[in-house]
Amino acid sequence: MDNLLSRRQVIKTIGLAAGAAVVKDSAAAPVISTGKHDHGFVYSLNMSTIRGHNLGFVKELEVAAKAGYTSVEIWIDTLQAYLKTGGSVTEAKKIITDLGITIENAIGFAQWIVDDEATRKQGVAQLRAEMETLGLIGCKRIAAPPAGATKSALIDLDVIAERYNTILQIGSETGVIPQLEMWGGSVNLKHISQVLYVAAQCGHPQARLLLDVFHIYKGQSAVESLQFVGKPLLDIFHVNDYLSDISPDKISEPDRVYVGDGVAPLKRILQLVKNPEKPLIISCEVFNKSYYQQDALVVAKTALQKMKAVTAAV
Repeated sequence: MDNLLSRRQVIKTIGLAAGAAVVKDSAAAPVISTGKHDHGFVYSLNMSTIRGHNLGFVKELEVAAKAGYTSVEIWIDTLQAYLKTGGSVTEAKKIITDLGITIENAIGFAQWIVDDEATRKQGVAQLRAEMETLGLIGCKRIAAPPAGATKSALIDLDVIAERYNTILQIGSETGVIPQLEMWGGSVNLKHISQVLYVAAQCGHPQARLLLDVFHIYKGQSAVESLQFVGKPLLDIFHVNDYLSDISPDKISEPDRVYVGDGVAPLKRILQLVKNPEKPLIISCEVFNKSYYQQDALVVAKTALQKMKAVTAAV
């Protein structure tokens, strides 16, 4: 456990198993329909994987569809750039529908979690606006990482739970549910135990976690901690891999590689998060600069092929 944790927070995390049970027994939100699945998983492309190609919102979707995806995660700034240059939500929704794509989640960085009240209010307002736009194009989720609090003082987990509950209420109003995202390189919300506590403590039935193979390694959470994450808490799980010669304290976002190309215990991870009751969306999220030098369609196809190969053994 991170040595920055306060004694109070250490005591809190002792009750994880009970907290997980509370969330698991809570009334869950209706399961959102997803695309084709295999081996209990839906395969999704996080647009980070081809983000360095600078294709733009529509072209990214076209590449994903051509590569064989029916599910994707978009980035808020790419959608906003499209809307600012003449695109419309009506047109975007039609394009998405015509391509047979489901926008499973959106990646954004609103500062909903920070201590500074003015900044936090602005962040919450930003998040609401983003949720409202996403709802119009049929996206039902948005990432809620600890943006703005990655290097600040440690925020009490009960306080974070209150702030997460605030944006969950907005999610209930807009139909777009914020996924509490763990960042292994952050001071706040860097461990599975911390995000699990927040989800349980906020007491909202639509609380969801967004976890990532890279961040589990970066934050040095125990892989076996995943067994305590109640299955209703996971709609999407970010997959990637890492090489053996980079330690957690040195590894960075561009070091991510395709699943199966590194040493991550992917089979065990996927066994622990797989849900027999509904397919789990696994989304390839990498930022590898060498991939950005290749053809985007080749990258998207390779990511899908490697995800299928890894899940076949789970």
